[in-house]
Amino acid sequence: MVDMFLFFLFLFFQMATSEDYCVITQEDLEDIKDSISTRDLSSAVDAIKEYLKKQDLVELNIGVTGESGSGKSTFVNAFRGLGDEEEGSAKIGVVETTTEPEVYLHPEYKNVKVWDLPGIGTPNFKADEYLELVQFERYDFFIIIGSDRFRECHTQLAKEIMKMKKTFYFVRSKTDLSIDAEKRKKNFDLNNTLKSIREDCENGLRKIGIEDPVVFLISGWELGKYDLNALQERMEKELPQHKRRVLMLALPNITLEINEKKKKALEKDIAMVAILSACMAAIPLPGLSIAVDLAIIAVEIQKYRIAFGLDKQSLVKLCEKYGKRIETVEDQIKSAWYKGICTGSLITILKQVSFLATEEAVESAVRFVPFLGTVVAGAMSFWAVSSTLKSALNDIAEDARNVLMSLVETEV
Repeated sequence: MVDMFLFFLFLFFQMATSEDYCVITQEDLEDIKDSISTRDLSSAVDAIKEYLKKQDLVELNIGVTGESGSGKSTFVNAFRGLGDEEEGSAKIGVVETTTEPEVYLHPEYKNVKVWDLPGIGTPNFKADEYLELVQFERYDFFIIIGSDRFRECHTQLAKEIMKMKKTFYFVRSKTDLSIDAEKRKKNFDLNNTLKSIREDCENGLRKIGIEDPVVFLISGWELGKYDLNALQERMEKELPQHKRRVLMLALPNITLEINEKKKKALEKDIAMVAILSACMAAIPLPGLSIAVDLAIIAVEIQKYRIAFGLDKQSLVKLCEKYGKRIETVEDQIKSAWYKGICTGSLITILKQVSFLATEEAVESAVRFVPFLGTVVAGAMSFWAVSSTLKSALNDIAEDARNVLMSLVETEV
């Protein structure tokens, strides 16, 4: 039994130390090895569970800065999926309301921290002193926001950030207001207008010393429009591997591109979780394997629901924003997972899933056959968990896509 447990654990380690899962430490490995060496399998499994939890505890710190009135606080709120007047939102105002760094946690992912930094447009602004004041070392990257043209203070800050070997992104906010102003012209063309706004910002940055500027056009009120996908792709590309997943899951699920990327990010977790299930199946305790599998799957499906915004609270917010009834939006959700979560009957639904029913029957039949029983049990657990999660992820991602499509049609 221990040999087979070691085999599954070996597979787990191969994945846990790969590029996509680089949170595990040498200390973690030693703790698990020590547990196995003393034949304390339950302690080893507990150590593995603790490691898996760490995947959702990786901190991401984002510093948002810009001049007073540029839309910093609105961006902080929109990035976290909140309106400006919701509980937990950053304060907004016509004058600077932020005098020192204020941290705002993501409502679902508490490890994602968005910092609303003091304004930079004062006459006595000094970029080096500013970065020291806001403790520049704690941020993974900065977002520098301008609501019109970028000015010298933006350039000073960008250059100082580069000296500190940190990453920054220029974001031109309030794009929706500029579009509304241009719509009054007879020859209005959206693409040409967006191109003109972007080029104006880039040319302004070149004049004040930025050689090859890239500007992302954003609206805090309509975050899913314009350059959000391009900004997300750039941030994801430049973040360390283990933080990309955190960023992707935390982004509000408001574009079809983000919806698809969330699905791919979550797909990478399935094999890891299935290996954990196989490790548990190597312990010949009647009923343990299927009970653990049900618990693991239920937890993962809850993660999918949160990542795609298919919880009641998120759907209510969408309905309020787009002026739709919750019943109309819920009609777009076809899978049983949403109903199972809302009614608390998810475990009951899972017990009826054919993958899991087959697993329980086969494992019960072969459980105490020497060696072969452990092999079959581990393989069955891996197959049942991975198959169930892949099916659930596909269904939930499709539900989220259908909800988004219905909202886009409403908006058009």
